[in-house]
Amino acid sequence: MRAPALLLCLVAASACSPSKVATKVLADNLSETGSSTVWSGDNDPELIKDSLPFALKTMESLLASQPDHVGLHAALASGFTSYAYGFVQQDADMAEDTSLAAAQRGWARAKKMYRRAHQYAIRGLELKHPGFGAAFHKDAKAAAAALRLDDVELAYWAGASLAAEIVLSKDQPELIAELPAVGELMNRLLVLDEDYGAGSVHEFMISYEGGRPTSMGGSVEKARKHFDRAVQLSGGNKAGPYVSWAETIAVQQQDAKLFHEMLDKALAVDVNKVPAYRLLNIITQNRARWLKGRAEDLILTPDPAMENPENP
Repeated sequence: MRAPALLLCLVAASACSPSKVATKVLADNLSETGSSTVWSGDNDPELIKDSLPFALKTMESLLASQPDHVGLHAALASGFTSYAYGFVQQDADMAEDTSLAAAQRGWARAKKMYRRAHQYAIRGLELKHPGFGAAFHKDAKAAAAALRLDDVELAYWAGASLAAEIVLSKDQPELIAELPAVGELMNRLLVLDEDYGAGSVHEFMISYEGGRPTSMGGSVEKARKHFDRAVQLSGGNKAGPYVSWAETIAVQQQDAKLFHEMLDKALAVDVNKVPAYRLLNIITQNRARWLKGRAEDLILTPDPAMENPENP
């Protein structure tokens, strides 16, 4: 945060009484931390895991007095989605082999956070486009068409949080039915700003296109184009595209060689080369190591007897 500016405002506020002015400046500073490397550039995931909940609750408290602050809505949507995926869901995924009950509790908690993040993103968009939420659920393509360049951040987190919730909601067909709406949102963002987040939208589309069956419009060919573009836009400095390809395409195709090749590429990314990606890359590489350890569970080894039925 820009601490000197914040301190100056707080001192001035004591003389002129406008606590709302100080609150707004604090809200501005907190909501803009995402543009720095204070969080994203940290090399200690556990420190961020312990610190982020307090920051999120602080922003929620500020939002109560600044309900029209678009930046806070975006920061909360981003923060809750990132925290839920990077820490809550990851921990739940990794706990599944030892305690299904613990994993289920973690997934349920992550789902609630994704829902909260989605609601913040939609409310933020409604501040700029009144009625956007209802319009999005009625006709996602038409609603997305109304978005502008300065809506990209909120729209991205609206889509990413909803998709993450859907992934954990396989027993809720009414929620799964909203997945095409996410696709409409992300396709609009590709038109408005395809290099947002150094290819984050393309990275998202790897799983979106590659993870859906062809009967639902999925396409490995489309996923490949998004993968190539994501790697290009990030300069190969993000581990995410490689892990997404391994988890989605390699597992789907039961290709062990491709699976390990992609994960090895993810692990070869230098986390210190681009500070803005450091924390995300560390978390993603931790997942890559975990996935490599589960390779035998994810990629079934062919039975030689089945390959050569004449040789019992």
